[in-house]
Amino acid sequence: MGCILKGGGGLYSRIAVGSILLAAGSGSRMGNRPKSLLELGGIALIRRQIIALSGAGVDELVVVLGHHAERIALAVQEFPVTVVHNPDPDAGQVSSLRIGLQALSPKIDTVLVALADQPLINSQDINDLIGAYKKRPAGTLVVQPEVDGQPGNPVMFSGEVREQILAGEARLGCKQWQAAHPEQVHRWATTNQRYRTDVDTPEDIEALATRTGHRLRWPTDLLSEA
Repeated sequence: MGCILKGGGGLYSRIAVGSILLAAGSGSRMGNRPKSLLELGGIALIRRQIIALSGAGVDELVVVLGHHAERIALAVQEFPVTVVHNPDPDAGQVSSLRIGLQALSPKIDTVLVALADQPLINSQDINDLIGAYKKRPAGTLVVQPEVDGQPGNPVMFSGEVREQILAGEARLGCKQWQAAHPEQVHRWATTNQRYRTDVDTPEDIEALATRTGHRLRWPTDLLSEA
C-alpha cells in the first residue's frame, strides 16, 4: 500500500510538504453517498489518493472529514494520517481547507491541497506538481495546474500563504487568495488531463468510463442506497 514518508529525501530534501486531502462533502449529486468511497479496481478513491501522496513522499497528510465521517474513517484507519473533522461541512470547502491548514504542523514549508474525488491522480502526477512548484517563477507563491486553459487540482502554495489564509476571515481560502493576488499565482500549463478529472455526478462516472475505460463502482454496502 505504501506509507507516508517521514523526513523524505532527494526531491524533497529542501522543502517539507504537507498535504490536505478534502473529503467532507455530502455527495448530494451522487444520491448523498460519499464519492471518496467509489472504487476503481476495487480500491476506494480516498485510499488511492493517500497511496499516491504517500508514494510521492509527502511529509504529512491531513484528511478532512465531515459528512459520512464514520464510514470514510474506516477506509483510512490503517494509514499514518491525521484525521480531522469539520463540524459544519455544509459551510463549504473553504471551511474544510482552513481546518486542514490548522492541523498541519508548523514545520511544513509548503501545502498541497488534494481532492478525494479525483480517480486517476497517481504518485507521478504529485511528483510533477511538486517539481513545478520548486521551479515556479520568482515572486510566485501558488502553483495550480492549468489544462487547456482550465484550472486543475491538486494545488500547492507556500507556508506564507497558509499563514495569510488562517489570519484572514472565515471565507478566505486558496481560491479567494489567488483572486486577490493574481501576480503571485503561477498557472502551470500541462496537458495532463488527470488534473482536470473528477467525479461529481453519475454522468461523470459514465463519461469517465467512455473516455478512459476506467469504470468506477460503488462498494456493495452503498449499492442499496442508489
